[in-house]
Amino acid sequence: MTRSERGTYVEEKLAKLYPETPIPLDHSDPYTLLIAVLLSAQCTDKRVNLVTPGLWAKASTPQGMVKLSLEEINGVVRPCGLAPRKAQAIRGLSEILLAEHAGEVPQTFEALEALPGVGHKTASVVMAQAFGVPTFPVDTHIHRLAQRWRLTPAGATVQRVEKDLKRLFSRGEWNKLHLRIIFYGREFCSARGCDGMTCEICSTVNAGRRRAVRVTRA
Repeated sequence: MTRSERGTYVEEKLAKLYPETPIPLDHSDPYTLLIAVLLSAQCTDKRVNLVTPGLWAKASTPQGMVKLSLEEINGVVRPCGLAPRKAQAIRGLSEILLAEHAGEVPQTFEALEALPGVGHKTASVVMAQAFGVPTFPVDTHIHRLAQRWRLTPAGATVQRVEKDLKRLFSRGEWNKLHLRIIFYGREFCSARGCDGMTCEICSTVNAGRRRAVRVTRA
């Protein structure tokens, strides 16, 4: 298979497996999505979804969040890991949203990435899932599978993976495909559960390989 053929196979296979692409993080608006995505750094979506109801009960808007102390925020989000840093980011970005954006989550990469705790991946998720802007956020699953499926070179950086996937797939499919790859990585092609030749997609796109596919971590 050529890279283009592998991409077509992956896209068609994932569309059949996951015709629906629900957003994994529970939220009610762009602000709660932004906070949930921030909390998901080095933490599972499942744990974030267990933690955020307690946070929303205290504050689910920038106006409410700035009234909480860092200690209060930290006490709730601690199970998500990196709690002191995440608590500071949550309070800090809430203050900036009120001071500079009328309490609304901005709809540009530049403004989002200027917020505390918000990097390119977090901004991409918010732009895609809150505002419907075509993006291709690269998390650990996508970084791993893009290498295993030879859609990007082994050892590629996160930036290179994003660039390669955007070139390979049509813009209108980016947001759905981003989620489908994550779903597949969790269910069939985890870091330890597949060696790049075990699951159905890996065994198809790597037909004939005799050694495990080695990938770099995001």
